[in-house]
Amino acid sequence: MSKRVARAVHRLAVALTVASGLVAPAASATPAAADPTPVPLTATDLAAWLDGFVPAALARDGIAGAVVVVVKDGAVLVERGYGTADVATGAPVDPKTTLFRQGSVSKLFTWTAVMQLVEAGKLDLDADINRYLDFTIPPRNGRPITLRNLLTHTPGFEETVKALITSKPSGATLGQELQRRLPPRVFDAGATPAYSNYGAGLAGYVVERVSGEPFEQYVEAHILRPLGMDSSTFAQPLPARLAAQMSKGYRTAAEPPESFEFVPVAPAGSLSATGEDMAKFMIAHLQDGRLGDAQILKPETAELMHSTRTALMAPLRGIELGFYDQDINGHRVIAHGGDLLYFHSDLALFLDDHVGLFVSLNSAGLERSALREALFEGFADRYFPAAVHDGDIDAKTAAEHARMIAGHYLSARGSYSTFLAIASLVGQLSVVANPDGTISVSMLTTPSGEPRRYREIAPFLWREVGGHDRVGAIVKDGRVTRISSDLLSSVIVFDRAPPSISAAWLLPAVGAAVVVLLATVIAWPVAALIRRRYGAPLSLHGRRRVAERTARLAALVLLLAVAGWSSVLALLFSHNGFEALAQSDALLLFVQALTVLGTCGGLPAAGYQAVVVWRGNAGWFAKLWSVLLVASFIVLLWFAAAGHLLKLSTLC
Repeated sequence: MSKRVARAVHRLAVALTVASGLVAPAASATPAAADPTPVPLTATDLAAWLDGFVPAALARDGIAGAVVVVVKDGAVLVERGYGTADVATGAPVDPKTTLFRQGSVSKLFTWTAVMQLVEAGKLDLDADINRYLDFTIPPRNGRPITLRNLLTHTPGFEETVKALITSKPSGATLGQELQRRLPPRVFDAGATPAYSNYGAGLAGYVVERVSGEPFEQYVEAHILRPLGMDSSTFAQPLPARLAAQMSKGYRTAAEPPESFEFVPVAPAGSLSATGEDMAKFMIAHLQDGRLGDAQILKPETAELMHSTRTALMAPLRGIELGFYDQDINGHRVIAHGGDLLYFHSDLALFLDDHVGLFVSLNSAGLERSALREALFEGFADRYFPAAVHDGDIDAKTAAEHARMIAGHYLSARGSYSTFLAIASLVGQLSVVANPDGTISVSMLTTPSGEPRRYREIAPFLWREVGGHDRVGAIVKDGRVTRISSDLLSSVIVFDRAPPSISAAWLLPAVGAAVVVLLATVIAWPVAALIRRRYGAPLSLHGRRRVAERTARLAALVLLLAVAGWSSVLALLFSHNGFEALAQSDALLLFVQALTVLGTCGGLPAAGYQAVVVWRGNAGWFAKLWSVLLVASFIVLLWFAAAGHLLKLSTLC
């Protein structure tokens, strides 16, 4: 597998109830330095700070344009547009009029709609979701899905990506999309955080079914219009009155604009909105559901939504009813991020400070762009700083715990029944114990790509050296079984990879197996050319000749399958990969057929060759190579089976 494809699969892996006593309590804090003095949060200072930070970050990361809005005490404090909404025309980003696609920040509107109907007594957060549907989702181990599970990303669904984002409308209704894309349940409801776009779509469909209004119309009538969000919509394509205000979307500012991104499951991510409109939504939530004369939630409902914490990886961050916990510097913060292919947004509410921060970008930017995280942390450290009050772990214990957590882990947000399970094999998260007693986590790197270092501050709790993020672990029977970090724990956890599929041995073994097959195939024409050059006769006859050619042919078929999977994965990670994959069923079935033929047919062929070689008068090298060839087919068959590459299916 090429390095490019391996990196692509790793990105797929990225980018997915703790019983009392499983995570040890924090150690006693050592005396802390005096709290740093905050800079007063004023419009003048904030505007100057943003003007110094954002333009430089856009230029560095290759982002065409951005909008940043900060609200405080029920009013807009600063709203800024940076860069361009259309590179070709030079049209600037205007926070009052320029629309940005909001991605999963849209889910906050879906969750708000759910809570409105809970407030009205039309929905029960803890009832079986099937009560509100016109199709059935089977229970798993006797545990049905509830709306609470959907709001906390714990319904237990497998991840699916096919046609997640498209360049044209699907033509299907929300209900049709959900029924034809129902993913398998892979976890019991309420047990494992695993971010689910499907779950958000399901919640939106419940809103539609119970209210009797199409989802987009419900949000328009009950949230957008009451809040005066006149330049916002869930409609796809955009209404004619708003189309001209839509920012272009870019891979990078130096590349041509891309097509409008359609989200077939609209409640999961189809909102388009201006920065000024998003300010109204933030203010309403910061004021217990009220903006002016509009009351989209009763105070008690808003409090329930903002303060009902589910933390399955405590003491790491958890999730409220739809909002991520993003507490920082001792301040209570709830938030949500949103990502399409080209638009990327974040919304954070400092609840007790009555402050909201919103940022949206119209470009994916260069790889490893960390603008949003840096903006949030820089904002918090400037205006709401605090000294660190961490505990201390002795060097011997820290080294032992680092050794215990080291290893490979599988993301709970993944595929368990389709070929996308290959991400669990190739893209495993790895934890390394560093010589200085710290740990590093493969998925958690600096903007420059360097691994972050985490120092243990309490038993099985590590903090980033010089940063805010923490890594925590669950320990059972003296063994680390599950980990996550503050950046991810609201919606994704990682379970230790079983030894049978650990990347520590599997990936090197697969690489070696491919080399053996490649050498076997290349030796075929090379030997023929050498014989022709020197007029040497073919020395193999009878069964040996048949066995040799059959094994080489099987090796060639399996190598073609490897090349085919590389093409499929490269297609998936092209700029329109979700849509391209949906249009490549024939390619997918062909590659799967090659895989079945090459592995299930190749192993008997290699075994037959080995028997013939060992029973004949072959030399030691031929005997050794026959064993290596059998081993290679066994490894690749195991990899294909574990990665669900042997199924003739286009589901993913």
